[in-house]
Amino acid sequence: MVTNAPIAARRSHVRSHHGDSFDDPYEWLRSKDSPEVIAHLEAENAHTDEATAHLEGLREQLFQEIKGRVQETDLSVPSRRGDWWYYSRSEEGSQYGIHCRAAAEPGDWTPPVLEPGVPVPGEEILLDGNVEAEGHEFFSLGSFDVSDDATKLLWAPDYEGDELYTIRVRDLITGETLADEIPRTGGGFFTPDGAAIVYTTRDEAWRPDTLWLHRLGTAVSDDVKLFHEPDERFWLGAGITRSRRYLVIAVGSSITSEEYLVDLQGDVTAEPQLVWPRNEGVEYEIDHAVVDGEDRLLILHNDKALDFELVSVAASDPQGERHVVIAHEPGRRLLGVDCFRDFGVVGYRSEGLERVGLLDYRTDAVDELRFDEPLFSAGPAGNPEWHSPFLRLSYTSFVTPATVFDLDLATRELVLRKQQAVLGGYEPSEYGQERRWATAPDGTKVPLSLVWKKSFGDPGAEVRPLHLYGYGSYEHSIDPGFSVARLSELDRGVIFAVAHVRGGGEMGRNWYEDGKLRNKRNSFTDFVACAEHLIDTGVTAPERMLAEGGSAGGLLMGAVANLAPSKFAGILASVPFVDALTSILDPSLPLTVIEWDEWGDPLHDADVYAYMKSYTPYENVQDGVAYPRILAMTSINDTRVLYVEPAKWVQALRHAGAQDVLLKCEMAAGHGGVSGRYNAWRERSFELAWMLDTLGLA
Repeated sequence: MVTNAPIAARRSHVRSHHGDSFDDPYEWLRSKDSPEVIAHLEAENAHTDEATAHLEGLREQLFQEIKGRVQETDLSVPSRRGDWWYYSRSEEGSQYGIHCRAAAEPGDWTPPVLEPGVPVPGEEILLDGNVEAEGHEFFSLGSFDVSDDATKLLWAPDYEGDELYTIRVRDLITGETLADEIPRTGGGFFTPDGAAIVYTTRDEAWRPDTLWLHRLGTAVSDDVKLFHEPDERFWLGAGITRSRRYLVIAVGSSITSEEYLVDLQGDVTAEPQLVWPRNEGVEYEIDHAVVDGEDRLLILHNDKALDFELVSVAASDPQGERHVVIAHEPGRRLLGVDCFRDFGVVGYRSEGLERVGLLDYRTDAVDELRFDEPLFSAGPAGNPEWHSPFLRLSYTSFVTPATVFDLDLATRELVLRKQQAVLGGYEPSEYGQERRWATAPDGTKVPLSLVWKKSFGDPGAEVRPLHLYGYGSYEHSIDPGFSVARLSELDRGVIFAVAHVRGGGEMGRNWYEDGKLRNKRNSFTDFVACAEHLIDTGVTAPERMLAEGGSAGGLLMGAVANLAPSKFAGILASVPFVDALTSILDPSLPLTVIEWDEWGDPLHDADVYAYMKSYTPYENVQDGVAYPRILAMTSINDTRVLYVEPAKWVQALRHAGAQDVLLKCEMAAGHGGVSGRYNAWRERSFELAWMLDTLGLA
């Protein structure tokens, strides 16, 4: 028999803003260093273990299914950079990847075919993640870079999950780890001459705000500050153009960008050149191209162009005359441009799908690459060289495993280099995928993606268990993608669906604008509309449907639980942003001020405060409501969505009478959950077992 769930003490903590007071009885759980709080989280974990103990056999079965479909000893497709082929490989029984290289023959651009388990001639191991992770419960690799002359390696591990990385350097000729060690960074990379490292550091709110230069062999205390961004709304990032000509310093908020250039043919510590001055609400990004011998910047921007346009300017005078390369076209959302020596690659989105086109610098013509499936994801991947006869592309769909193509630029032929192996006889034709449309309360058509195993019949032929996933924030799109773990659901008759709700970017910039700030409720009502569509068309029924979302998608889950608790049998909320108002009111918390552009500023705006309070899940838990089963997953070292948010939410739900609410808190992990592939498979098996049990399939 399962013992009673942990019930935290209710301690008055009154929060007052704009004439409104809210008594938050569980705010004391925020004290992460308190033994009482740690004991409470451990009690939650113990209760969850006890409440799900009957699923232990199923969890193990699911883990073995996932493990059994994965080719555990495997290699990536090598990518050429300079005189070397770089690749990573995995070994059966090992949690982490092994990063390697092998010498390339001069002029040979066809990647060698590597066979799993077969030693690679001339292999040089650059970094073994398993060795790096020894003695640590958590390991994540933040930066990995090899100097242009191929003699030095930079890597930056995180052993806590708090996304603070320690930069280290190894001499690849001698194997010696150099004395240059830079702690608590946001990651970094070598300058093209390999003599220095450019890296970022964070402020107290975890915002990357300062860019530094560290010359190898000198003390960290002597590092040169290259740039500092004082505005708390703006984050800072940096990189080097593929041409290796410019250091690009990028600062940006959710809605405004500003970028600077440093010409690396000169002094890296020179005053950065401003590209375009920041203009509230204008976003842009740049890359360097050479057109007819002239250095040009290709700039993707949304200045009077909601779905963005692409222009070209002289690198020597970026605020001068603009040449329109790709004009703004409403409904075709330009996503990015990658510049190579002789052509550009343009990413864009239309009709809810990613597209890829090759840009002719001289004619401005874009040649779109065509793929056969109705739902797919495609884009450039792993192209470090400025000039290559091939363009490396990644491709996948809900039914097609991850695939690597090289586009032969001379013949425009797609050459298959590798497709993710799925062991056990996977046959893509046995699974179906399609796009459907639900109608939101305001009449908006909301796209739904469905994937299922055909042997159980098409969706709608009979009521089936269904797993509905959603996100809907930051203009992030949930694009079609293959999942080995998902097969364990599909093969048991579950239909997997994605509700592409507003707040995401699937249907262009307007789709995002209509699901943020004072339009945020549209994300929630869109998701409910998708659920109702699936019920009304006979695809599923409330007692056979489960919802899932994580992070900002966890906010979606919490809001949906309050809006439509009777529509779902269960809700899985991963690292859920369910105490959003409390967090966004506190500018001392990590990243809060940056988030005001996404959610609004409730600290200084009474209307924003009232609007957020009307939907944030924690404040709107209702007494006496028959909530569905809920599982909340979190991590104690998460710096993006603090563990306290789901911890408080779970207590509020229980206090309101919710009967089956569980919290699982990883005690050595961050926002992305546990580290290591086997650990990640076990965590997903835990979630899948709970979901299948909720759907009556355990």
